Amino acid sequence: MESTIIFLENLQKHYAVGTQTVKALNGVSLSIKKGEYVAIMGPSGSGKSTLMNLIGALDTPTMGRYVLNGTDVSHLSDDKLAEIRNREIGFVFQTFNLLPRYTALDNVVLPLIYGGVLKDERNEKGKEALVNVGLADRMDHKPNELSGGQRQRVAVARALVNNPSLILADEPTGNLDSKTSVDIMRLFDRIHQEGNTIVLVTHEEDIAQHAERIVRLRDGVIESDLVNEEKVLA
Repeated sequence: MESTIIFLENLQKHYAVGTQTVKALNGVSLSIKKGEYVAIMGPSGSGKSTLMNLIGALDTPTMGRYVLNGTDVSHLSDDKLAEIRNREIGFVFQTFNLLPRYTALDNVVLPLIYGGVLKDERNEKGKEALVNVGLADRMDHKPNELSGGQRQRVAVARALVNNPSLILADEPTGNLDSKTSVDIMRLFDRIHQEGNTIVLVTHEEDIAQHAERIVRLRDGVIESDLVNEEKVLA
């Protein structure tokens, strides 16, 4: 299991709604290795958002086991989960989640501030991350001075700046037009080619086709888990 980043065993998540128990996830087992590019798909109510929250250590399961890069995070405290998230996971969200009063560089270095990295070092790493996503000339711009695609590139740079074990992207093109979506997915392809592990949550088939493996959920269980042969053989 040395090269396994994500190991899920019989993962379950139940919610109480009035007198009813809703089983959002009902026994999901999944293993993702270092360097893989995996898309998680499913219709509304399939459990994909719940699964993303668990993989992202934003929530803990009702039952089952989750090992992230060698650490069992199934039942950790909120403080420990926050520590793990900051160290192990780079998040890219549909809504960018940038702080409006901060420059692109200030937004990118936030994970390093939480990690206790000194200012000179974090600024150097932040600038390097922005150059890597093609925003060398936009470091001092605030989010309202950037296009949607540029904002998402800032979010990708922020996700990469800590050199995390895993990039977790939730509908990363959901707020972008078609042309910008293509550009952002090309960026993810390059990031993957550089050796990063990516888990992409999407409901869009054309976006999922960028991944080498597609996991489909339905009613809280895995319906299929298949290699995307077109991508792998390309």
